[in-house]
Amino acid sequence: MKFLDQAKVYIRSGDGGAGSVSFRREKFIEFGGPDGGDGGRGGDVWAEAVDGLNTLIDYRYQQHFKAKTGTHGMGRNRTGAKGTDVTLKVPAGTQVFEEDNETLICDLTEVGQRFLLAKGGNGGFGNQHFKTSTNQAPRRANPGLPGEERAIWLRLKLIADAGLVGLPNAGKSTFLATVTAAKPKIADYPFTTLHPGLGVARVDAREFVIADIPGLIEGAHEGIGIGDRFLGHVERTRVLLHLVSAQEEHPGKVYKTVRAELEAYGHGLTEKPEIVALSQVDTLDPDARKKKVSALKRACGHAPILLSAVTREGVEDTLRALIAVVEEARSEEAPAEDTRWIK
Repeated sequence: MKFLDQAKVYIRSGDGGAGSVSFRREKFIEFGGPDGGDGGRGGDVWAEAVDGLNTLIDYRYQQHFKAKTGTHGMGRNRTGAKGTDVTLKVPAGTQVFEEDNETLICDLTEVGQRFLLAKGGNGGFGNQHFKTSTNQAPRRANPGLPGEERAIWLRLKLIADAGLVGLPNAGKSTFLATVTAAKPKIADYPFTTLHPGLGVARVDAREFVIADIPGLIEGAHEGIGIGDRFLGHVERTRVLLHLVSAQEEHPGKVYKTVRAELEAYGHGLTEKPEIVALSQVDTLDPDARKKKVSALKRACGHAPILLSAVTREGVEDTLRALIAVVEEARSEEAPAEDTRWIK
């Protein structure tokens, strides 16, 4: 399945049904009077987060969604039925924006959340509502009100506990494939990863979700490479794992380059807890390893974890460091227990 994290769609709620002009006609009843029913309300347009979806690819093939018009009123005071609703089913983590792609309408972060995007028009009154003492036989009814029409943007931001950042070929996909059941594409050329990926890691009988995104290069915030738009998928993470390849000649400079791109992107990414690891250390001899660890330590301010997904050196340490931050954040986000009734 192709990955699509942004789509523009056009929605329109249903028009209200028209009221009816009708009169009661029964044998031996001389003054039947008006009995026109009201029109039904038009269908609504909803957005709902559902389980089992992780992409917006469905909205590449259909961009227009229109709810049904309410049924018109009928004689014998029969009110028309409400128009059928339309529900846009999206993955959890989807944000809905106005047409300007900046004004947030809603953020659906949990499965089952629903939001009303466009309300259907009200149905019109039948002629029974217009009967007065001086007008016993009104011959008019209201048409239904029109529905709402708008264009919206759907933007998916994956929900994960930890996010992987770094330059292309820093070993992010290899690490994800090593610690999870995910099967990302791995090759020895830049930008092997073109779409974000998710995997569930397990350590010490505890689980958490890791998100892998395409690599960043200098100037990504200006559109160089494949840009920095995919950084949106690590906005919701609780911790970042910053991988710096041991094959880089100047690992300290590489670290600062990626941090500069995170800062240029904004959205609080530089404020998140960060774990720095020197990856692919199995390619270094002891002297080179010592020099590059020292350079990276000067750049980030603390000793990095030495990591090799091939030999599994440092893998368990990295996972434990990640889960420690994740569980601390989870405990802070959990609602405090009400102890008023505990003796």
